[in-house]
This record gives sequence, C-alpha cells and structure tokens, in this order.
Amino acid sequence: MSSTPEEFSVANLFNLKGKIALVTGGGTGIGLMISQGLAANGAIVYVGSRRKEVVEKVSGPFGAGEIRPLVLDVTDKESILSAVAFFERAHSKLDFLVNNAGQVGPTSDWFTELSAPEQKEVGNNLFKDQSLEAWASHWQANVGSIFFVTTAFLELLKKAYIPGQGDGYVERWSPSVVNITSISGIMKLAQDHFCYNAAKAAANHLTLMLSTELALRRVLVRVNAIAPGVYGSEMTSGHTNGHFTAAAANAVGKGLTPLPSARGGTDREIAGTVLYLVSPSGFYTNGQIIAVDGGFVATNP
Repeated sequence: MSSTPEEFSVANLFNLKGKIALVTGGGTGIGLMISQGLAANGAIVYVGSRRKEVVEKVSGPFGAGEIRPLVLDVTDKESILSAVAFFERAHSKLDFLVNNAGQVGPTSDWFTELSAPEQKEVGNNLFKDQSLEAWASHWQANVGSIFFVTTAFLELLKKAYIPGQGDGYVERWSPSVVNITSISGIMKLAQDHFCYNAAKAAANHLTLMLSTELALRRVLVRVNAIAPGVYGSEMTSGHTNGHFTAAAANAVGKGLTPLPSARGGTDREIAGTVLYLVSPSGFYTNGQIIAVDGGFVATNP
C-alpha cells in the first residue's frame, strides 16, 4: 500500500483537534508545558489540581485548542470519582490521560556531600531524618495516584477508541495514558531523596504492569511513561521557566558526571514527547519508558 504526502504531514501525524485530555498537576512546571503543547495542537485540555486559583490562572484559549480548569485531588477517591462523573456528563469519553501530579517528598540534603559530618553515622542519620508517615504520604501522591486515576478513567478511555476500517487497518483513534515519572526512577543514585527515587521507580514499573495487563485483556488503551531529566518546575528549587544553565542543571541533577547537553530541558522537548505518544504518530507505541534527559542517564549510573 503506497502512502501519500498528506499522511506524513504534521497536521495528520500530530493532529489533536477536538480531542479531550486530562493533565493532572498541569497548572505549573512540566504539567503546564505539557498542557500548553497539547492545547496548541488542538486539544481541549482539562488541567486537574487541588489549587483552584492555579488552574484558573492558566485557563483559556491556547493556540488551536483550549485549557480548562478542573479541581481534582488525585489522592482522594471521591474527588477522582467526581472528576470521572464530570467527564461522563460533559464528553462521554476521555481521549487521553496524562498522570503528571506529584511531589518531592522527604530529603536528606547532606547525603550527596561526602564530607558532611552526618556521613560518619550515615544509617542513623538517614533513619532520624525521615518518617514512615512522610514516605506513605509521598507514595500515595506519586504512585497510588497513577493507579487510582488511571483505573477510574479506564472506561471513559475505552470509549474513545475508534477502530480502522477492515482487518489490520490503523486505528482512527487510539486512547492512551502517559505517566510522567523521572530519570530519578531509572538511575541508581539517591540524589538526596531515597523516597522520591524509589517512588518514581515504582511509577515506571506500574506503567509496565498496566500496559501488559491491559494488553493481555485486549483493553485497547496504551500506557507509556516519560522520565524527564532536569526541567524547570516548582520541585526544582523554584525554577519555573524551564531554562537552566549548565551549572544550575548539574546542581539539580546531582549526578556523578556533568550533563552532556550542558543545559536543562525546554518546554518544547517535554511537550513534544507527550504529543508524539498521544497523537496518531504514537499509535503503535505501548509499554515504553522514554527518558528525555539530555543524556543524563547515559552518563550516570
């Protein structure tokens, strides 16, 4: 079967016109970069956040699409079910979901400084620094939320599937879930925060399990993850513009070797990767974890 030039056009490869999306934690930082990138390409993007004033501030027309506010607490089942009921009434489906909400969690800020006095009793000081309650709360926000939000919206995602015509034809729409994790869940360094890195590793593995178990059941919803490197956000020392110098990016990354890219990531790079996964160009991609990190995990263990 021969292809036409139109099939390879940007308008066809990345078209999201009129598609309905939910981005959790999408009012600031990486979430906002993603929300704007999706809206610019035609999607109606609902930004879910506990902070109503934050999501209302970023709402409105954006490019070919629109950003809309949605009050949502991803750690509360009643709040999640309320959001599901809203989408059922308003749209009867959800074309794709981006699980982006998360938090930093407990840290031990002295840990990467090998000359710090706390290193003399490293185990005792790590034990005293943190609490089981803080770990539980953090995992609820960074791992549990992905499971509960995804499973709650699964029926609405299934309704968005549009098959192709005939046996073996490409889907007219393939719904998907994209989990925003972190390179911290891939690398073997703690970067001062064991809890965060362990949770992000769990989020990566949860992505793989959801993808596999849904595929085995012929549930036609793809699940992938993006593991960002150093990007500007509320988590990264208050940086919000997405533009890091080499020194700032290395300070945040806390790697053993400098970032090969010698800079932080930009809004176009993270938004473009999400755009690929949720749009027709990514319909054949399922169960993948894509690191978008300027080479960080290539040069750090």
